[in-house]
Amino acid sequence: MSDSGAVPPVLDLRGVTRVFGTTTPIEALRRVDLRVGPGEYVSITGPSGSGKSTLLNILGLLDRPTEGTFLLDGIDTLDLSEGRRSALRGERIGFVFQSFHLLAHRSALENVVCALLYRRGDRRDRRRRAAEALDRVGLSHRLDAMPPTLSGGERQRVAIARALVGGPSLLLGDEPTGNLDSVTTAAILELFDELHREGLTLVVITHDADVSARAQRSVRMLDGVLCDTEASAPLAVGS
Repeated sequence: MSDSGAVPPVLDLRGVTRVFGTTTPIEALRRVDLRVGPGEYVSITGPSGSGKSTLLNILGLLDRPTEGTFLLDGIDTLDLSEGRRSALRGERIGFVFQSFHLLAHRSALENVVCALLYRRGDRRDRRRRAAEALDRVGLSHRLDAMPPTLSGGERQRVAIARALVGGPSLLLGDEPTGNLDSVTTAAILELFDELHREGLTLVVITHDADVSARAQRSVRMLDGVLCDTEASAPLAVGS
């Protein structure tokens, strides 16, 4: 029976290897297999130097594997041009970083609008969508606030709104609570829980065991190998 009508995984990595250097090659990722379905919430943990950042760069189409296959929403990304990869990244992936990366001289609204500058629609439509995204994260009362006047939690909410405004199929978080206190971290994680319940796919890289525990599934990087957190064994495709 054919399953050609089945919805593909959002992320499908098969044998992904990333090698840096030629004289003394360093294998940052070693035959990583990972499948993340629509609406899953996955955390990736591991010590510094384990390959987490390299994996994040590949998942975010910021880097290419040396070997292996990576499909995003069923699209084979390996041989795409840089222009097509950039367009695919803008259409389907939202990023949330530890350091927020907001423009200090732009308001909260304008920071979110910046994510739509290369999308269709006039200025009024982009501002409307940005305002809706900020309302979604509980900041409808801070549209005109400048980042230096915002708390750390508010700045991260602006960053999340910016990540969501384009309607991505995947939200990638790189230590998204690393600069926040425990109370603010709890509020951001509750927001992630809400996004997960609404069907968004989330992949979060973190050192924080409490952050990892909120995910639906957790995997661990160790020496470039992706392992099941509980069994500490290589994670098979589709597990």
